[in-house]
Amino acid sequence: MSDLILSILMLAGTALLAGGVYILYKGTNKKQGLLMLVAAGVMFANVGIWLIPTPENNQPLSPQTGD
Repeated sequence: MSDLILSILMLAGTALLAGGVYILYKGTNKKQGLLMLVAAGVMFANVGIWLIPTPENNQPLSPQTGD
């Protein structure tokens, strides 16, 4: 399920990137184009953060049983 969500985020980020570049090139609404580029950057950063591998020994501790 998370693979599907990450794929959708990448597609949406690519669409925002292309749309932002198009709007900036066209010159109609520069503020909206810049905001679209920022949103695409945030999406790509989120996908990058989710894909960073974590070491095995960095897992949450399991509750210890009493002696």
